[in-house]
Amino acid sequence: MAAAQDLDALYQEIILDHYKRPHGKGLREPFDAEVHHVNPTCGDEITLRVHVTGSGDEAVVADVSYDALGCSISQASMSVLYDLLVGKTVAEAMAVHEDFLTLMQGKGTVEPDEDVLEDGIAFAGVAKFPARVKCALLSWMAFKDATARSLETHK
Repeated sequence: MAAAQDLDALYQEIILDHYKRPHGKGLREPFDAEVHHVNPTCGDEITLRVHVTGSGDEAVVADVSYDALGCSISQASMSVLYDLLVGKTVAEAMAVHEDFLTLMQGKGTVEPDEDVLEDGIAFAGVAKFPARVKCALLSWMAFKDATARSLETHK
């Protein structure tokens, strides 16, 4: 029991650290696509920009920049997304996106792969609270939409 509490405390610390010191925050140029998403449940919102270089199988997520307002979970999730996806090919980034989505939809029953999700494993506890899952997924859904729009400009 103590080990589970220690793990929960570590996960909370990781989330708070990303919330207090967000990685990649601020809207930057150049960018290929910009989206604005709002979580209607709580009012969290994000404006997210994606810059992709290359095309086809060679397309790479060169940058993800954002401005966001919301709870610690939504803010920390965006910071983790930035760390995990910038520099990966679009295909690799979408695979990580799917792993995070699976974790969040697992209601706390999915064992996260730390090699893939790194600090994203901290959201395993969030998955147990359906009302907070939307907070954690806000930036990930915005990323998916912005990347799809960006790829349209690279055809």
